Amino acid sequence: MKQLNDILIQAISGTEWPMFVLLIGGGLFLMLYSRLMPYRYFGHALAITRGKYDDKNAKGDVSSLQALSAAVAATVGLGNISGVAIAIHDGGPGVVFWIWMTALIGMCIKFYSCSLSIMFRGEDSEGHLQGGPMFYIVNGLGKKYKPLAIFFALAGLFGFLGVFTANQFTETFMSVINPSETIMQMSEFNWKLTIGFVLAIVSSFVIFGGLEKIAKVATAIVPFMVMVYLVAVLFVMFMNASQVLPSLKMIITEAWNFKSVVTGGFWGLVIIGVRRAMFSNEAGLGSAPMYHGQSKNDEPIREGLVAMLGPFIDTILVCTFTAVVIILSGAYLEDGSGIVMTLNAFQKTLFGFGDELLMVIVSAFALSTLFTYSYYGVKCLSFLTNAKIGRWYNVYFVIMIVFAAIASLELVKNLIDLSYALMVIPNMIAVLLLAPKVNAAAKVYFEKLKYERS
Repeated sequence: MKQLNDILIQAISGTEWPMFVLLIGGGLFLMLYSRLMPYRYFGHALAITRGKYDDKNAKGDVSSLQALSAAVAATVGLGNISGVAIAIHDGGPGVVFWIWMTALIGMCIKFYSCSLSIMFRGEDSEGHLQGGPMFYIVNGLGKKYKPLAIFFALAGLFGFLGVFTANQFTETFMSVINPSETIMQMSEFNWKLTIGFVLAIVSSFVIFGGLEKIAKVATAIVPFMVMVYLVAVLFVMFMNASQVLPSLKMIITEAWNFKSVVTGGFWGLVIIGVRRAMFSNEAGLGSAPMYHGQSKNDEPIREGLVAMLGPFIDTILVCTFTAVVIILSGAYLEDGSGIVMTLNAFQKTLFGFGDELLMVIVSAFALSTLFTYSYYGVKCLSFLTNAKIGRWYNVYFVIMIVFAAIASLELVKNLIDLSYALMVIPNMIAVLLLAPKVNAAAKVYFEKLKYERS
């Protein structure tokens, strides 16, 4: 495994700057090109999620709210809870500022990419409606760009494995339950292997049920667990109110640690922020357009506005609260896997019961994330082959859950970092090239909305 990890580290170094330029540079371009349009209609986006504009006769399989819930299910999870801890541990509190900046830019990227997912929907080999980067690359840019779509789908076969989630869930269980002492005496490896098998079996019940079952489960689990998590974090912040402002101040001041510029540390800090923000909200990655492309919505701009809420929920809200708790507790100064640092932070600040509460929350987030990711992978394999063969991705996905449970955090993190970077490149190229079509559709949509309101 060490040799594989070394190969991944070498490969990652060659993708950092292309990913950074396309995500941040491309995102800033889209913000200016749109004249901040998505942000100006934030209130309208909230109204859409309440079902005010739902069309029951529209094509698609799930509602806009279900699509958002499923997309958020894949992002409001261990990427927000343990991913933030890893980022702060690696780059210090200042990295959170760059996570914020990337999330704000990511809102605009999601608006464009998810609008395109409705605008250029296609069909799979069985005639089912599909959306996502592969389809807006081929249908929007033309068949000569199909190699770009194939490249994205190949990277997605690895990027959508959910191995980070399985790995961190296992670490949570081992840390909180300590099964060798509380359940049965067994080696750490055997316990991790057992947890991997159990998680794989539980995931299989929903994964093999298809899109509608995944969407229903995600819609039921995610909003409730997000609320429970936010209430717990707000309680911690209330009980440690005197340390909240110093923690936020540390985030701002450490973000501009120009003493590190000479050594390259400053840009390393920014890149860590970009990577972890992408890990948190997946903006620019191309995953959310796959779900939003299935929405019962024939209006591309409306779907783009709904999708824009994702980075706000999972990064601006959830990640910020998590970061404050980790910083004020000092847990990021300790060595350990990402989730263990967060567990320690909650245990210190919630009277010794925080780790048990976080265990319940992590379990719900982990399962909802796995359910959603498996669907993304199926779509990638279906595009490369056909819908019938594509379903076999679920078997590969379940096997890799077991592998992730026994693998090291570093190996899993590097595999996902590389896969994500390779997915960003073709997706962002397509989004930037197709941006004028979104702007044209937005002009028509908002003029129509203005007329309907008058």
